[in-house]
Amino acid sequence: MVCGRPLTGGLDTWFQTLIVSSEKGKSDKAGAVLSGWKDLPLELLVRIVSLADDPRMVIVASGVCTGWRDALCLGTTNLSFSWCNMNMNNLVQSLAPKFTKIEVLSLRQNRPQLEDGAVEAVANNCHELKDLDLSRSFRLSDRSLYALADGCPHLTRLNISGCSNFSDSALVHLTACCNELKYLNLCGCVRAVSDRALQAIGQNCNQLQYLNLGWCESITDKGVVCLASGCPNLRALDLCGCILITDESVIALANGCPRLRSLGLYYCQNITDKAMYSLANSRVTGKRGPTVRKSTEEKEGLANLNISQCTALTPPAVQAVCDSFPGLHTCPERHSLIISGCLSLTSVHCHCAVQAHRAGRAFMSTYHAY
Repeated sequence: MVCGRPLTGGLDTWFQTLIVSSEKGKSDKAGAVLSGWKDLPLELLVRIVSLADDPRMVIVASGVCTGWRDALCLGTTNLSFSWCNMNMNNLVQSLAPKFTKIEVLSLRQNRPQLEDGAVEAVANNCHELKDLDLSRSFRLSDRSLYALADGCPHLTRLNISGCSNFSDSALVHLTACCNELKYLNLCGCVRAVSDRALQAIGQNCNQLQYLNLGWCESITDKGVVCLASGCPNLRALDLCGCILITDESVIALANGCPRLRSLGLYYCQNITDKAMYSLANSRVTGKRGPTVRKSTEEKEGLANLNISQCTALTPPAVQAVCDSFPGLHTCPERHSLIISGCLSLTSVHCHCAVQAHRAGRAFMSTYHAY
């Protein structure tokens, strides 16, 4: 029977000793064998619970005994409640004080359940939280954002897409406190996303790399220009459905965000050729010299551009962007320049699509020659 920690050796030795002891104890009383499991060191418990893939298993295990609860508190850093279709709000409130070391938490819902009290419980107990998904939380109010701002200042990823009740005042306060944000999804946050909010993001979140502003129809060039000047590390920006922005926004992004890899402009019908030529020229002026390899160019420039329904654009301007960024493709295999809904742009093709077309013509010519 194992009665305590081994004096020498690591966790692996201790685990092997426990297995051997359990085998020897098969002929003994069951209680004698179980007493060995009680004496498992905390480090080994942490290792065991870290292997649990099902979050429901982790939650159930937290109620087994004090040892398991302590191990879970120390060892669980990633937890999801997205599987919970009922009583998520009460469950989160009761469990938040146990899982104080959580760094990644998903509270995404298929049906609205979460209320401010649950988010406040998380903010009051989980101060190491870095990644939080609150998408589709239609019942949340500004109380939640204020609580997160005060209790979780180290957030780097936040998804509040579809949370339509938040105001821009609460978002401004959040960005002032959580200035380590790198990923921010605000798609559909129609009240929270304003020019004022974008100014605050530009001032406070200069590490930001991903931002989704889809269908936030009230923002204008004023807000996007502030964003571009304050967030030079932006890699991906979605402005789909932001119907008030014009070329001025795209020009600001082309000049201020040299690392931009993905840009969504779907249904931004005030965008004209001037914006496209600005993107193309930013690539030309941003090259490091004539020795830059094609593979390096593809990794550094725009790799995704959605200009669907941007009906004011003409083929020469869009072709100029496609020629400047080798990572943009119109070919079916790597379709990353999205021009659906723009019938005038059907003549735009990437280099590999042109090469494939030429190769096909050459093959047919050879075939007919025989």
